[in-house]
Amino acid sequence: MTSPIYVALDTPDIDRAMAIATRIRNHVGGIKLGLEFFCANGRAGVKEMAALDLPIFLDLKLHDIPNTVAKAVQALRPLDPAILTVHAAGGRAMMEDAKAAAPTGTKVVAVTMLTSLDGADMQSIGLPPDPHAQVERLAALARDAGIDGIVCSGNEVAAARAIWPEGFFVVPGVRPADGDAGDQKRVMTPRAALDAGASVLVIGRPITQADDPDRAARAIEATL
Repeated sequence: MTSPIYVALDTPDIDRAMAIATRIRNHVGGIKLGLEFFCANGRAGVKEMAALDLPIFLDLKLHDIPNTVAKAVQALRPLDPAILTVHAAGGRAMMEDAKAAAPTGTKVVAVTMLTSLDGADMQSIGLPPDPHAQVERLAALARDAGIDGIVCSGNEVAAARAIWPEGFFVVPGVRPADGDAGDQKRVMTPRAALDAGASVLVIGRPITQADDPDRAARAIEATL
């Protein structure tokens, strides 16, 4: 069985990213490359990482008018990512166009609420201070747009799956029981997130900043 763990390689240093990915490749299901990596290394860097034969989760959180997002996704097609993110707040038409432009095998998933935000943060940008309700609303919108799933915290994934039983749910902000939450405000253990309905677990610093990343990945995998 393929591991549900995607390790977040949030670094602009491609040599460091490659070194970590090489060490942990047998104990994770894929690697997540986000804006920090992509802005430093571009498509060429993603292709270099893809040579490890691990599925690539390209976490660019695209958010713009529908035509611009569709053209951006088309530009990414040669990379054939396993997972690609857009922002659900971009609206239904944007999500529909992103899915239409994506390669057949790519799962397009929409970010609902960043796990670094809590109710007070939501209120400060004019939203009701209820992450749970906002995630449910955006999950229904993403489902109706015909994309593959959403990104949400472990705290909301059970409710989202109840709305969308066949959806694909990416859960970041996952921390081992003894892990440091860092800048995440809504966190959950890997086992609890999986039990709640997560399809994929995104884990970064507990693995990448460990003295022995391979041992850390194996220890987390063992809890699953």
